[in-house]
Amino acid sequence: MISVRVIGRLLDYPDSELFQHHHELITVLETASELNLQHSARLVRFISTLCARPLLDVQAEYGEQFDRGRATSLLLFEHVHGESRDRGQAMVDLLAQYRAEGLELDVKELPDFLPLYLEYLASGTAERVRCGLQDIVPILALLAARLHQRQSQYAVLFDALIFLSGAQVECDALQPQVAQEARDDTPAALDAVWEEEQITFLGEQGCASAQQAVHQRRFAGAVAPQYLDVAQATQRYKGA
Repeated sequence: MISVRVIGRLLDYPDSELFQHHHELITVLETASELNLQHSARLVRFISTLCARPLLDVQAEYGEQFDRGRATSLLLFEHVHGESRDRGQAMVDLLAQYRAEGLELDVKELPDFLPLYLEYLASGTAERVRCGLQDIVPILALLAARLHQRQSQYAVLFDALIFLSGAQVECDALQPQVAQEARDDTPAALDAVWEEEQITFLGEQGCASAQQAVHQRRFAGAVAPQYLDVAQATQRYKGA
């Protein structure tokens, strides 16, 4: 699906090349048969509005939207495994999946970077695109809800991906949960995460207790990664 490739490009870091060729992306979307008129029009409007602004402003907004905090991270496994050891194995498995399809990464991005994953899906059949999107629908729905709550224009991209997955998902149902989340991209929240902790010389048990207390204090009130059971949640969405 060409529209998935376009959305992946729009979710990547905005650069001068995107601005120079944005009319070509609009042309592609206007003729993409997999999109309905509503989503096509929203995506075209997104591109037109985005590329009418100064590039430096758009780049700064992108960084604030996706690189500050963890709640809207474009790294898929951040929302599934957080910082657990399972995340490393999931990276290895996804990279092996890419290589099995004859794809080798020539960029520095991690395998679970959403634009990269979308490019991988778009290189295959329409069925692979749908199945691949359905695998991450719980994450897409969560991100869409959070972006809508923050009134971000990027939310329309996630709405379109959910539509293309074919899954019946009501992102509005997540709004109560999202509304109760503490923002993790504020200066205070970021300082709490990155602050340096004083080293104390305690016994082994004391160190463990102290580290746990430090962790709880640093992340108190912040948005925690969603340890989603992707398989179970996806099955629920498919059956909806």
